[in-house]
Amino acid sequence: MKISVKWLGDYVALPPSVDELARKLTAAGLEIEGQERPAEGLRGVVVAQIKESVQHPNADKLSVTQVDIGGTALVQVVCGAKNYKVGDKVPLATVGTKLPNGMEIKQAALRGVDSSGMLCSSKELGLSEESSGLLILPADLKAGTPIAEALGLDDVVLEVNVTPNRPDALSHLGVAREVGVVTGAALKVPQPKPSESGTPASAQVKVRVDAPERCPRYVARVVENVTIQPSPQWMQDRLKACGVRAINNVVDVTNYVNLEYGQPLHAFDLDKLGGQEIVVRTAAKGEKLTTLDGKERTLDADDLVIADGKQAQALAGVMGGGDSEVTPGTKRLVLESANFQGSGVRRTAKRHVLHTEASHRFERGADLDAVVPAIDRAAQLIAELSGGTVAPGRVDVYPAPKPPRKVTLRFARVEKVLGVAVAEPEVRRILAALGFKAVEEGTGQVTYEVPRARVDVEREEDLLEEVARVFGYDNIPAKLPRGLAELAPEPAHAEAERRMRSALAGAGMDEVVNYSFVAPKNLEVLGGKEPAVALLNPLSAEQSVMRTSLLPGLLENLSRSVRHQVESVAIYETGRAYFRDAEGGQGQRPAAREVHRVGGLVWGLRGGRSWTQKDARADFYDAKGAVEGVLAALRVEGVTFSPAEHAAYHPRACAQVKTADGTVLGHVGELHPRVVKALGLPEGVFAFELDTEPLYAAARLVPAYQPLPRFPAVLRDLAVVVPVELANDEVRRVILEVGKPLVEEAQVFDVYTGKPIPEGQKNLAYALRYRSPERTLTDVEVSEAHQRIVEQVKQRLGAALRA
Repeated sequence: MKISVKWLGDYVALPPSVDELARKLTAAGLEIEGQERPAEGLRGVVVAQIKESVQHPNADKLSVTQVDIGGTALVQVVCGAKNYKVGDKVPLATVGTKLPNGMEIKQAALRGVDSSGMLCSSKELGLSEESSGLLILPADLKAGTPIAEALGLDDVVLEVNVTPNRPDALSHLGVAREVGVVTGAALKVPQPKPSESGTPASAQVKVRVDAPERCPRYVARVVENVTIQPSPQWMQDRLKACGVRAINNVVDVTNYVNLEYGQPLHAFDLDKLGGQEIVVRTAAKGEKLTTLDGKERTLDADDLVIADGKQAQALAGVMGGGDSEVTPGTKRLVLESANFQGSGVRRTAKRHVLHTEASHRFERGADLDAVVPAIDRAAQLIAELSGGTVAPGRVDVYPAPKPPRKVTLRFARVEKVLGVAVAEPEVRRILAALGFKAVEEGTGQVTYEVPRARVDVEREEDLLEEVARVFGYDNIPAKLPRGLAELAPEPAHAEAERRMRSALAGAGMDEVVNYSFVAPKNLEVLGGKEPAVALLNPLSAEQSVMRTSLLPGLLENLSRSVRHQVESVAIYETGRAYFRDAEGGQGQRPAAREVHRVGGLVWGLRGGRSWTQKDARADFYDAKGAVEGVLAALRVEGVTFSPAEHAAYHPRACAQVKTADGTVLGHVGELHPRVVKALGLPEGVFAFELDTEPLYAAARLVPAYQPLPRFPAVLRDLAVVVPVELANDEVRRVILEVGKPLVEEAQVFDVYTGKPIPEGQKNLAYALRYRSPERTLTDVEVSEAHQRIVEQVKQRLGAALRA
């Protein structure tokens, strides 16, 4: 944002030097990134009046002039231009001047005639790109006046870095308010009162707002009998200083008021509006509009337009249309001053690649209270500069007035939050100077009405920040953070997660981190039953919903690796899965239910290619082994792996993982061929996914001491014939349950199928270890316990004892 220091001085008394002004504004949060001083390149250039001009004796194209620069004697200058006459006032670069184009003026003799300086064109002064001769200056200028002063260029332009949360500072009045706050100077705000006459505005133009949620307020004024001509030089100079090109007196006024108030305006030719009507509506999809830059644009149904009774005439808050623009023949104007929804303007500007002064302000949040004073100021200036008359009244469409935001400040909180005591009167002065109006007094607190321009102030901490930046961050003493008497213990889940990561790394798996956003089709193919949480503004269609599983991201990692001809992949990820919550978003309840999980997959050659071992491919037991490694690292005992069905896994190789109390941790298995085909993956992908909350809850992170056994163990073998589909864990569970408290361990050491075992049956051989912590067991005790186990295995599982 470019701010003219001379212009700024119209509204507030400035510090003695520009550098001090820049320092104070930067300290208050409006960083001054640079300063432009147009007069620097014009030092030594003064106003000169041509008193005499004669033909050069030795050159047909040169003249010898005598010019007055306010001294006692005339100065002789040789000149090649022909567009002047005696008595004109022109710029003279005196001897020693260095012009903006790098030319240094020296005393010289041109074709035998001395010349003390150079008469200049606007191009040579760096004021224009082209020029046809000397720059002829206004006749009322005094000879000898520095040209920068004569042309209004004795100004300093500040380049202010206005952060997106401070749209109130995107104007000269906004910055002037900040200057007044930090210096204590009074703010002088214009009080526009245009002289009105003629037919009321409401009888000349109708305004209808069909999209009030996108346009909370729309105000129109009518100015008649205008004469379109160049705006006065002072206005052109101020616009140019701020980087705005002068066009004509009407357009220049709208730009001037925008830079003054921060309220974008637009002027329509009233006679070009069909039906003398303005309609604020959303566009019809495919509707056409030629904007002021001459480009025909195809509109989207989300675009907000300003239309007449027939067609769209402007992109609301972005750019006007060519059909109703102000031209030299315009006689009647409709001035627009409105407030548009920032997000809608941002979408339209982005869609049509149009970033304008207006969109820049509306996107960040324009001041709703500036709508009326800005249009009155513009109407008054246009009437003064064009000879027009302002029609009585405004057409003001404000369907749902919004009360200002209110925030309460407790004075005791100032020192507690800022770390420095600020006197209550100073706090009140700062906030009052910033435009915060005290509306309610309480014991030790005040409720303030927030100016609508301050869209960044919503709560007490925002008021405290205002006090801090104006009081001065440099005035807040530097202190070390307060020490804690004791550190809070590390959460148990942090240690559990660290051990889990270490176990997976030990299994040869690399950690990956994926987006929480996935494509809906990738969840559907995995058989996800719960509907995913959709994003309102997704990055792309492939990242439009929140994941309900970690597998889509892991499978995308695998797919990318395979495309790069990687021969083996072993990866894992820890993160959250997200599920819809019917009561989400109510009160402090999160919008979605989050479940923390760990997932992993293995595929390809086990350990890669090696001359020391045969190529072996990863299988179900590699994935299961990784899970068992995690369980061992966390000392989770009694976990069972039982055959299960899951839409994402192959029926022949899928196990459900359960804790000893029956809590389901997750699944491990081979990816289903349907999933492999749908995602274009290779065969033989083995994966797992576990919920970490119940996993960590079952963990025993602190080892418990167990003394060495004092009494010997008795070893017995048990071989049973069971159906092939019966899992070892089921048999082992019955053995340990029936054998309590004497059976210390039961471990399978052989699995056999084939003759003489009947078809559909298998033999499981277990090594049982019997021990008592109190005494040495007798053969009778062991035999009785062993017999009970055999009988229960037969009875419960239909097993047969192998002879």
